[in-house]
Amino acid sequence: MTVAYPGPALADFEQAREIVGRVARQTPMESSRFLERLVGAPVHLKCENLQRTGSYKLRGAYLRMTRLTAEERARGVVAVSAGNHAQGVAYAARELGIKATIFMPVGVALPKLEATRAYGAEVVLAGASFGDTQQAAIEYVERTGAVFIPPFDHPDVITGQGTLALEILDEVPDAATIVVPIGGGGLAAGIASAAKQRAAAEGRSIRVVGVQAANAAPYPPSIAAGEPLQVPVVPTIADGMAVYRPGELNFQIIREAVDEIVTVDEDDLARALLVLLERAKLVVEPAGAAAVAALMTGAVRSDGPIVAMLSGGNIDPLLMQRVISHGLAASGRYLTVRIGLPDRPGQLVRIAELLAGTHANVVEVLHTRHGRGLQISEVEIDISVETRGPEHRTQVVEVLRSAGYDPVVLDD
Repeated sequence: MTVAYPGPALADFEQAREIVGRVARQTPMESSRFLERLVGAPVHLKCENLQRTGSYKLRGAYLRMTRLTAEERARGVVAVSAGNHAQGVAYAARELGIKATIFMPVGVALPKLEATRAYGAEVVLAGASFGDTQQAAIEYVERTGAVFIPPFDHPDVITGQGTLALEILDEVPDAATIVVPIGGGGLAAGIASAAKQRAAAEGRSIRVVGVQAANAAPYPPSIAAGEPLQVPVVPTIADGMAVYRPGELNFQIIREAVDEIVTVDEDDLARALLVLLERAKLVVEPAGAAAVAALMTGAVRSDGPIVAMLSGGNIDPLLMQRVISHGLAASGRYLTVRIGLPDRPGQLVRIAELLAGTHANVVEVLHTRHGRGLQISEVEIDISVETRGPEHRTQVVEVLRSAGYDPVVLDD
């Protein structure tokens, strides 16, 4: 017996799986002993970061475009995106022989811009903000009659993303909980609807938990209010889920089919990305690491097997460098302190000896005589060291203090 939810039926998802399978590969399902020990239940990672174009977005974009009429295809398609949706639309359009025009913000990361062009799309850089970029795309659609391909708020897009749920339940038939990142809601709506209907047809239940970045989390207040609300714009490293108002159709499905929505902060995302890199050898963007972040914080618990969606792996190397450093600091494995010293020979050597005694590894030293508030006879150093964890980090600071210095921790 199936359960009715707003939006696609189970048969729609099953039919879509055949279509989406023409371009989307069935991505690996990996297990994680580290996360299993942490949460006390088997944890599986659905590696959609290894999908063609680096994310799940290809699924919904391709399904939507296969359903365009010949006349609509001839007019071409348009999308607005700073990343994953752009690449998904570009790739799908190339495979279907459709002209694609992608509007991207002027400051878009170079790897995402080049990847989108490499898939054959025409890229138009317009506007410094996403709102300005979207307005430019709307004007283009009105002027040319091209078909707009939305990133999440459309039945075909939701159906395409929901094909992932069928893969998940084929690969982990006894899954008790699926944890899914939520931006606008296309992925979560599709997975929740398909998973709930498939489980009901099998005579059982399944739990779906959504995860949002705390800096871009419109769903909790929207569900409490009973209607989609817009939240204030706050920057987040999880740019792939930085949506500040739920999609209309997505909201209706998620309100009924997602059991719980939790949030994770920037430190949580950085730590999760680092764990996936170190423990699972997987490159995942911050938004793609949100489900793992929720498991690591203890926000999600389950009595049975858990599947965590790794929704994307498109990360700018420069951002990755910053996130890894932030993740190391958040995990207590990186420490930067500022120390004032008398301007006398041997002071830096003494600091180095103290640090060597704690077995902390010096990474970088910045030395200046020109800091604000310094006396003529004083210097200031910023020294960064690798530590083994929070206890070792505390030990390093205490050793410096006990030697008569007043270290100021800069990365707290």
